[in-house]
Amino acid sequence: MRPGLERIKPPSDGSFIEYIDGSYKVPDKPIIAYIEGDGIGPEVTSSARAVLDAAVEKVYGKARRIVWWELYAGYKAEKLFGSLLPEDTLTGMMMAKVTLKGPLETPIGTGHRSLNVTIRQRLDLYSNIRPVKYFRGVPAPSRYADKINLIIFRENTEDVYAGIEWQAGSREALKVIEFLHREFGIELTPDTGIGLKPISEWRTKRHARKALRYAIKHGRRVVTFMHKGNIMKYTEGAFVNWGYEVALNEFREYVVTEKEVNEQYGGKQPEGKILVNDRVADNMFQQIITRPWDYDVIVTPNLNGDYLSDAASALVGGIGLAPGLNAGDIYAFAEPVHGTAPKYAGKGVANPSATILAGAMLLEHIGWVEASNLIWRAVEETIASGKMTQDLARHYENVKPLSTKEFTEAVIETLKSL
Repeated sequence: MRPGLERIKPPSDGSFIEYIDGSYKVPDKPIIAYIEGDGIGPEVTSSARAVLDAAVEKVYGKARRIVWWELYAGYKAEKLFGSLLPEDTLTGMMMAKVTLKGPLETPIGTGHRSLNVTIRQRLDLYSNIRPVKYFRGVPAPSRYADKINLIIFRENTEDVYAGIEWQAGSREALKVIEFLHREFGIELTPDTGIGLKPISEWRTKRHARKALRYAIKHGRRVVTFMHKGNIMKYTEGAFVNWGYEVALNEFREYVVTEKEVNEQYGGKQPEGKILVNDRVADNMFQQIITRPWDYDVIVTPNLNGDYLSDAASALVGGIGLAPGLNAGDIYAFAEPVHGTAPKYAGKGVANPSATILAGAMLLEHIGWVEASNLIWRAVEETIASGKMTQDLARHYENVKPLSTKEFTEAVIETLKSL
């Protein structure tokens, strides 16, 4: 047994999910890993586990249940193992295949690489899937909030996540500056910091493929590639070109391009076809504000997707309701989009909705769709009934905020009644 694995050995009353011939084989008692996270992580992760357990019992009775297995990352891991991300935690995540993860803190300016980035890259979780939808009763700043129902596919391994940087004035930066001047005639001042952002054909195409498969499976209407290819022609411009290649070469029977709609169908999208188009990044931000009903699945490089998903979440009430699923071909982990919110840690006031919904995404990912759908409904019905945590209640005059625990109990009560 690997060093340290004895302290986090898997529970004996469940079985691991298997990956066979391109799909999961899920036992009735799957071992699902969880990482509490830092800051408010332990509170919201505990809430999510309770809601998932209740939903599974409601839908499947005694026939199925989740067997939870705690793994360690962040400050709790450092305290126990002397490492923010023990190697055995990564091994455990691969054994379990799927993990529910709370937010993790990465110290800024200390030389520590982001733990989230490390996990995504080590497990090759190349797509970050972020749904953004409006929930009835949420105070939202957009007049069109109820028209927003987006799935943002953010590439998870390249672009700035694989960025190469050299500090201004460093030996490396000066050598690169000298090389660029000597070989290409590019003039940069010696005080210039340098960053490179790699975007490759293979990684772009597998990401686009996952998004298109999702759109087909879930009956989505539009797939939009977001990019800044008008400026960065050989990175983000290539990203959109490769995306179109996947759509037209591998999914031709399912898709129609915007150009084809305008030239061959009189501007009307044909029934049963997914419209494939692209938007320049700055225009995309305007479009989701002024015409959100025109968009559905949005496929982006890494940095664009981070910006866009947070902005879109703000339109429907904030990232307190924003979940995400990081998925590759075999492994996945679900997490809230928000951070650790250390000033609220331990106070019992955090909104656990994003982590609860992330758990629902995890259930859908393993095929337990009925329980997943029930959780989405229960969260919306709970909020619509006026039961909400302080981040939402503060926008109303006569709504008493619930604690994290009280809101969790309200969601469980709601799902049991549905």
